[in-house]
Amino acid sequence: MLDVRRLQVLRAVVTSGTVTAAAAHLGYTPSAVSQQVAALEKQAGTALLERVGRGVRPTPAGLLLTEHAALISSALAQAETALADLRAGRIGTLSVRYFATAGSTLVAPALARLRAEHPGVRVDLQLGDPEDPFQDVVRGRADLAVFVGARDRAGDGFRLVPLLDDPYAAVLPLGHPLADRGVIDLHELSTEQWVGSEPPGPCLEPVLDSCAAAGFTPDFVLHSEDYATAQGFVAAGLGVGLMPSLGLRTRHPGVAVRPVRNPEPIRTISAAARETALDQPALQTLLTALREAAATTEPPEGPVTAL
Repeated sequence: MLDVRRLQVLRAVVTSGTVTAAAAHLGYTPSAVSQQVAALEKQAGTALLERVGRGVRPTPAGLLLTEHAALISSALAQAETALADLRAGRIGTLSVRYFATAGSTLVAPALARLRAEHPGVRVDLQLGDPEDPFQDVVRGRADLAVFVGARDRAGDGFRLVPLLDDPYAAVLPLGHPLADRGVIDLHELSTEQWVGSEPPGPCLEPVLDSCAAAGFTPDFVLHSEDYATAQGFVAAGLGVGLMPSLGLRTRHPGVAVRPVRNPEPIRTISAAARETALDQPALQTLLTALREAAATTEPPEGPVTAL
């Protein structure tokens, strides 16, 4: 394999016309330059220079390698520029995973700020595993994930940033005996039939854990992992449910939403990234923007207390 450094020495000799001039340009001795060219000729298996008067000129092989040395030099310069741009956050790609209800309220405004501050950075944005988008970060498939999880889930090698505590509220059909209450004790729903709105995993766990603390297991008779559909089932009188605040930002006209207590289920929404990726300015900007979007998230439309 040809030595890249020796190729650049050859190029200096050819462009300057003499070994002495090339040595002065490179900061070498003429003897060192001659040795580098001789070693390159041995690697190439052919002569690369021939004497002409007091100078030298390239043989056809020497001219060929000189042209390629120029291309290599240009490619290295481009690589250095691209690396500098990447480190500065001017170019690159961020792979982001999220779950549906975080999309419009947290991810969208954060990406708008990222685009404004790092317009050259592309974003590979995908809905993650519905049970746990964080696993795409764990497996190296994503740089950042917005997911439902507690502070201790990330473990070593990951940075976890809590964004938002998202409480669950009771969703009742209009006319339900509890719909005129300002707040509902969770145990008061123990005898109801339930409409499930969460897939198995971290979004369902706060519901089941809180119901267990209140002394019962909910009787799920219907399931829909789409909040609009689940609210439609409730509005039709098919059951009651517990749904998170972000899932209730669009309210079905046929339901009443009331806060619950003793206990109040809450899911923690977090962002996580690998520690090794945090030197990327664009990723740091995105994390900051997610925190700011969470801090300015407004409550869902309509009242959550008694009418």
